Amino acid sequence: MTEPAIRTQPSAPHATASAEEFRAMMSGFPSGVTVVTAHDGDAAPRGMTCSSVCSVSLEPPVLLVCLRYGSPTLDAVLTSGAFAVNLLHAGARRTAELFASGHQRRFDLVPWESGTPAAGPHLVADAHTAADCAVLLTQRVGDHMTVYGRARRVTGLADRLPLLYGLRQFRGWPEA
Repeated sequence: MTEPAIRTQPSAPHATASAEEFRAMMSGFPSGVTVVTAHDGDAAPRGMTCSSVCSVSLEPPVLLVCLRYGSPTLDAVLTSGAFAVNLLHAGARRTAELFASGHQRRFDLVPWESGTPAAGPHLVADAHTAADCAVLLTQRVGDHMTVYGRARRVTGLADRLPLLYGLRQFRGWPEA
């Protein structure tokens, strides 16, 4: 079977949606909330809130995360070649906001664990599950870097409902 051609450039010039229009559209697409973590070259923990996470493949197990280009967390992921994706539970709104804030000492304010075989800090009080990933591939697109990670280990930390983000609000998954 022949692979389909990949088009990377539009065939004709087109207008581009504004950042405000795009942000408004994406706010109507709720998603789960994660904190992506890694250790930098000095073994210091780094992390940022991320709702741009997607499963890519089951065989092998691969997911992708989109991280702001130039962020200390992205730098740590690229330096270490590994990262953890902490899926936050419904009670972790404060932690989601903390890791989105840029607070320099955020890891001093939440409980976390790391060490072999963790690929990055696990937020043990705020994540219902963590995936430890090895960097497989990266691609810069605009102001973000897409990082594909091969899941080496998935750890269920707690049996809790997930935290969601949409319409610029955090909400817990509704009870059944």
